[in-house]
Amino acid sequence: MAERVQKILSQWGIASRRQAEQMILAGRVRLNGEIVSLGSKADPHRDRLEVDGKAIQPANRPELIYILLNKPVGVLSTCYDPQHRPTVLDLLAEDLRQGRGIHPVGRLDSNSTGALLLTNDGDLTLSLTHPRYHLPKTYQVWIDGHPSESVLQKWRDGIMLMGKKTLPARVEVLKHRDRQTLLEVILVEGRNRQIRRIVRQLGFEVLKLHRTAIGSIQLDRPQLHSGRYRFLDDNEIHFLKNRVNLVTATDI
Repeated sequence: MAERVQKILSQWGIASRRQAEQMILAGRVRLNGEIVSLGSKADPHRDRLEVDGKAIQPANRPELIYILLNKPVGVLSTCYDPQHRPTVLDLLAEDLRQGRGIHPVGRLDSNSTGALLLTNDGDLTLSLTHPRYHLPKTYQVWIDGHPSESVLQKWRDGIMLMGKKTLPARVEVLKHRDRQTLLEVILVEGRNRQIRRIVRQLGFEVLKLHRTAIGSIQLDRPQLHSGRYRFLDDNEIHFLKNRVNLVTATDI
């Protein structure tokens, strides 16, 4: 059956759907010898698809892989950096870095740490990063100063960012230390640098931001040290796919 080329590349673990679109726009993908354009369709069992001159063989479709990584400070949530800074793929075993199509699901900025999913399941990545998919993510955030309850309530209710109000969030004080406060924040959306921007708008600064969980998938069950990773178990994979199916069913 013929399908859009970017979908084939994501399903076959070559890249995420968005990355596949970028590869097509860059002229890196050919179909039966011709450069592919966005919207082109192919049947991988009949047509010849090539990425960077290398043919995609149906028999070589990689197994689907699902990983939880504890991202350290200074590591980029991307597969490649033109400035040759360390990326999350550099933390994986050598046999996982190339030829598997593994990529991060969403992002943590360079100065943030903690839970990050990686996979070569392009369809799951597309679903998990879609705005309609409100998967809760839990953070521990150290900020300077001691925000009042009324200030925190503003955050819980939603803050205007770039002309759009944020969705309600759970924000709780875990502890105070000297002139600093540790907050637990649970978000169901993921705008660019959202926590840092909200904290600054409220008159404070983020000192440390660490993601501890993605839905029910937690860094401490079992304990995962900085820079280390583990493969998701069957229950965790089922949780992600079940959430996606529920959202998709509701959206139809």
